[in-house]
Amino acid sequence: MTATPLAKGANLPIDAPAVRARLGRSAAPGAPGPDVAVLLLGAEGGPRLLRGAERAPGVALGPDGIDVDLAALPPGVQRVLLLAVTEGRGLGAVPGLSLRLDDARTGAALARFDPAAGAESALVCGELYLRQGRWKFRAVGQGWTDGLAGLAVAHGFTLREPEPPVPVPVAPPVPPAPPAPAPEPVEVVEHEQERALPVEMRKRLSLRKQQVAVSLRKHGAQRLTARVVLVLDASGSMTALYRRGVVADVVERMAAVAAQLDEDRTMQAWTFATWPARLPDLRLADLPEWLRLHVRVGEATLFGRRKVRPPLPDGRVDMRAIGIQNDEPKVIAQVRAHVRENPTPEPTLVLFFSDGGVHRNSEIERELRAAVEEPLFWQFVGLGRGDYGVLERFDALPGRRVDNVGFFAVDDISTLPDPELYDRLLSEFPQWVAAARQAGILR
Repeated sequence: MTATPLAKGANLPIDAPAVRARLGRSAAPGAPGPDVAVLLLGAEGGPRLLRGAERAPGVALGPDGIDVDLAALPPGVQRVLLLAVTEGRGLGAVPGLSLRLDDARTGAALARFDPAAGAESALVCGELYLRQGRWKFRAVGQGWTDGLAGLAVAHGFTLREPEPPVPVPVAPPVPPAPPAPAPEPVEVVEHEQERALPVEMRKRLSLRKQQVAVSLRKHGAQRLTARVVLVLDASGSMTALYRRGVVADVVERMAAVAAQLDEDRTMQAWTFATWPARLPDLRLADLPEWLRLHVRVGEATLFGRRKVRPPLPDGRVDMRAIGIQNDEPKVIAQVRAHVRENPTPEPTLVLFFSDGGVHRNSEIERELRAAVEEPLFWQFVGLGRGDYGVLERFDALPGRRVDNVGFFAVDDISTLPDPELYDRLLSEFPQWVAAARQAGILR
């Protein structure tokens, strides 16, 4: 049986009661050999990191692999992060890094993921996670340039040295080394616009800006500034996510990205279904009212006809005018035109949220390939298990000077903690900025 190859962000159900995860690499003289580590999340007592000779119920680490008995995990564990770790050198120096997942009892191959690594010295290659009583595996490929210290900050625990095997005493024991200190918190500045927000929203924004700053620092981009553009799928299949407040929560979380990256603390925004529509710019001070007025799903028009109406006096778009189906190329083209017509010295980060149903693959590929030479990076986020078509394959598409597209999908973004969400959103953007500057796309 051949392992299912997974693109970054893809997932598949795991029916095996126990799995074996193995790191692989190509043979190359002088290349570092990565170690494995495991982070258990949701367990009683908080996150638990296992490395070296450390063990936990249901988890055993070997020189290059990890055995996980899913039924024997500690109480409360909901996620098992499978990590590759190096000392001193980034994992980009490991040729052909791969993670293979097998059925531990039968040996049957389940999945394979080849993460793209750079300067990260700790990389979450994949994760096992519990969803509605069933275990699944997701290809992740996100990491930290400051290694396990960055992992500890992202998940809120103190990093300790692993416990070595107990030696035969031949001399007085040496006192254990003190735990490594956690990195200093990143300072963020409160903008005057934030002072107009309701107290609880203001507190959430401050904490989220801190997490954005931490994520940028991990990738050596703490001084990076950028224009941030938000694109929201408002097709008919998104209705439940709008009604449950999921989309409104996403917008509030993305406002923190703009607050930290954009010097104007302003985010341009589009909504789309069959047709796109430009939304009013989102300023921090207007966040509560903006959510109420503009985070709305599309509505079908009678007999499928489109009647274009101007924005209402309060700036709202008539959502009946955008239809109910998916047509991503149209909104991609509008964002590209806006960037060309409104140039800035900073790069542009496009945060594009959709629940899938992608079917215009050739048109999307054509637009995004043409956008390679433009100063903008497209970060697509899948909301659920929909079909994302060419977006899942863009990392492997050849013939581009730089990789200008990132993609990942989550089953339920509401359950994804802020530190992990921002890490996934921002991990590839600084790499693209560096590559785009080297290629002359950015000055």
